Amino acid sequence: MYVLSAIVSLTLLGLVLGLLLGIAGKYLKVESSPIVDELEALLPGSQCGQCGFPGCRPAAEALAEGCAPATMCPPGGSALAEQIAALLGLDLDLSDVKEPELLVARVSEATCTGCTRCFKVCPTDAIVGAPKQIHAVVADACIACKKCVEVCPTECLQMHPIEVTLRNWRWAKPLNVPVQPMGTGSNAVC
Repeated sequence: MYVLSAIVSLTLLGLVLGLLLGIAGKYLKVESSPIVDELEALLPGSQCGQCGFPGCRPAAEALAEGCAPATMCPPGGSALAEQIAALLGLDLDLSDVKEPELLVARVSEATCTGCTRCFKVCPTDAIVGAPKQIHAVVADACIACKKCVEVCPTECLQMHPIEVTLRNWRWAKPLNVPVQPMGTGSNAVC
């Protein structure tokens, strides 16, 4: 009898609390700005922190508020800066923007002690390994944020340029252009 009453009371308690959470989620919902969502979609999304913000969402919020320049994202380079400026309607000076150099972290196996500091700070989990064993860098996942180089006590991690090939070359994210259906306006199909 005690077991049955405990099951019933816990089930009812769960249902009531779930209902309260559902109602609270509906009425206390925080609406996000559509411009912040668009800016966040343009940003790389790697949460590297090279811009000085803890992630891409806070960076997008700062851009929307006008607290950060359109050229704030080093990995994005001038292509991203142009897209941000076009979205926000800003005039853009690209004289201080340099194109990001394609770099990748490499581990010197002779000096790696397996301290695990590097893969704890890597925002993309590009470094793999186990404690007290030599680590390795997954080149395709490395975004060259240099956080691993800064925390390595033995300086076994170094940034090396990588050659641009068809395998690693990437298009910049294009702007969302409204698509006009064929057969309307001056693009009429006969």
